[in-house]
Amino acid sequence: MKKAALYLSVAALALAAGGGFAWWRSQPAEPVAAAAPAVSLWQASFNDLNGKPQPLAQWRGKPLVLNFWASWCAPCREEMPEFVATQKALGDKVRFVGLAIDNPTEVKKFAAELGVDYPLLYGEQEAMDLMRSEGNRIGALPYTVIYDASGKRVAAHAGRLDQTRLDGYLKPLL
Repeated sequence: MKKAALYLSVAALALAAGGGFAWWRSQPAEPVAAAAPAVSLWQASFNDLNGKPQPLAQWRGKPLVLNFWASWCAPCREEMPEFVATQKALGDKVRFVGLAIDNPTEVKKFAAELGVDYPLLYGEQEAMDLMRSEGNRIGALPYTVIYDASGKRVAAHAGRLDQTRLDGYLKPLL
């Protein structure tokens, strides 16, 4: 008698589980949210230190060094004086642009402290999204991407970019 009750209980559970699974499979699937389109570099625009939108496309036509950074990032602080010096040395042959993943107050203080004289823009999540779309999947800072005059990405570097490597990236573009 006990064996029969056990078999009936197992059969009932199996029937209930099978019925539940069949019901679940018959339900319409939840709609999947469409993935956000990748941020396009040349369509992107970020505010400058005066709060004015600056489209990145304005810097096409000459080599561009786009540096993603933050005021709290020690390696960023180390490499930026070299970027300032290189921008001064090369003049209008190349354009450096810093895109801070930071707030404008900190960016302004940092720019004044280091004497950064090339364009500095800021953004938060949008800047992170752009950085990821440009190859930095882990979000490491600093992250520097170099484009030729036609706007083609020719180099990307995660971490501090030293002068020797920067010169090596830029020399073929000048």
